[in-house]
Amino acid sequence: MTQTQPIPFLTERPAWKALQAHAETIKATDLRKLFADDPKRGEQMRVEAEGLFLDYSKNRITAETLKLLIQLAKDSGLRARCEAMFTGEKINTTEGRAVLHVALRAPASESIKVDGEDVVPEVHKVLDKMTSFANRIRSGEWTGHTGKRIRNVINIGIGGSDLGPVMAYEALKHYSQRDLTFRFVSNVDGTDFVEATRDLVPEETMFLVASKTFTTLETMTNAHTARDWFLASGAPETAIAKHFAALSTNTKLVGEFGIDTENMFGFWDWVGGRYSMDSAIGLSTMIAIGPDAFQEMLAGFHAMDVHFRTTPLEQNLPALLGLLTVWYTDFFDAQTVAILPYDQYMKRFPAYLQQLTMESNGKHVTLDGTRVTYSTGPIYWGEPGTNGQHSFYQLIHQGTRLIPCDFIGFFKALNPLGNHHDLLMANIFAQAEALAFGKTAEQVKAEGVAPELVAHKVFEGNRPSNVILADKLDPMTLGKLIALYEHSVFTQGVVWGIDSFDQWGVELGKALAQKIVPELDSKAALPLHHDSSTNELIELYRSNK
Repeated sequence: MTQTQPIPFLTERPAWKALQAHAETIKATDLRKLFADDPKRGEQMRVEAEGLFLDYSKNRITAETLKLLIQLAKDSGLRARCEAMFTGEKINTTEGRAVLHVALRAPASESIKVDGEDVVPEVHKVLDKMTSFANRIRSGEWTGHTGKRIRNVINIGIGGSDLGPVMAYEALKHYSQRDLTFRFVSNVDGTDFVEATRDLVPEETMFLVASKTFTTLETMTNAHTARDWFLASGAPETAIAKHFAALSTNTKLVGEFGIDTENMFGFWDWVGGRYSMDSAIGLSTMIAIGPDAFQEMLAGFHAMDVHFRTTPLEQNLPALLGLLTVWYTDFFDAQTVAILPYDQYMKRFPAYLQQLTMESNGKHVTLDGTRVTYSTGPIYWGEPGTNGQHSFYQLIHQGTRLIPCDFIGFFKALNPLGNHHDLLMANIFAQAEALAFGKTAEQVKAEGVAPELVAHKVFEGNRPSNVILADKLDPMTLGKLIALYEHSVFTQGVVWGIDSFDQWGVELGKALAQKIVPELDSKAALPLHHDSSTNELIELYRSNK
């Protein structure tokens, strides 16, 4: 992307300096006063778009805060950077790649070009191939080498090749085909594979090996273990082709493994792993919920893509979420963001967002390699409500750290049962209210609490949260929610001036591990040339393994 003139360093921009001064004013007030001064605040600070409702009124902001944050986004070139992404420019500058996960959910009628080539037809070609494969597994047409239908599907991957599929399967389990069993293996710890396959019949099992290069250490270690497990059942090597498929682009290695390359589903270098769940990496999701529901999920993604690209920032859901994260991270020294879905099906959503957000924005230099002088990439974490309320909410309410929270809920339950859903939703609204307004010492005293306990029962309040609501958790809504956070992460990265699409930070540990593996063989007893701590740990392991 070309700029007519260089964008000033973040802390030199007028909007940043204005926000620094403004933040001191905001810190001196609280949400009780902000709501008292504006009885219609809850009506005004909300946005509804694409079936999602966002109430952001319980944030420590005013109209002036929003004005300055939006100006900061404009000064940072958010709109130009957004267009550069959507039109296939190579905005992943350190790897020289386009960033086009948005093409994975583009309708066939659209055209998105990379190096002059329209990628949308290729995307739909892979989707059609996935659809055929998924339908054959779901219907029982596809049989294993003994003629029995496939009843178990195991996805073998790691990082984005695991977190996306397992999150989507759990989130959309209500819509899954229940006569099929789905398991996910990612950890190189052998326990993961053993427990995933312990009760399965090899001749009824299909493995999906998800590795773009077909060289990922953990994935290929597990894939070869799966191959050995399958062959140990007495199956001939020729049967591998009936029980393994590859989500990869390495035709040579896939073929050498024994997989029929007709059952290889490719994707592209402009798809980052943490943005890949709607590519071929989502094949397990498509098998579970069916091609039609998968297409609905893609439509949800696309709807949020269009919203982000075209909606003014004042009403733009991802942009607002992203700018609020910048606000708390850089002006309130908030270290974390809590993601709190009040739906049991969403139990893996916080873990999925951990990779999406922290692998994207956990960076310490700007696009041109300059060391940042401000905070980037807060820690994302969370658990489903109401479980978390009996676990870590104590710290959120009365601890010494400011933890902005995103509460996610749905108007309708997928499994209506008595008044369960009303109780669930009551807790969202109550928790957001309690965080914002707390309970003063005067209120505690008025309840007749003993004087020596008053301080212990005070809730200071003034703790920010967003409430995100939708009609129900279905494939389309899940797509919208994921894209909402994808573009929120993008917004943050643009403001911070960092590359949200590389992940060099994961490389060093992997390279060192490859060096250490042969050194752990006690028989070889290779000489060690690490630091004294690492040498001692390796020696200790050698002598005790």
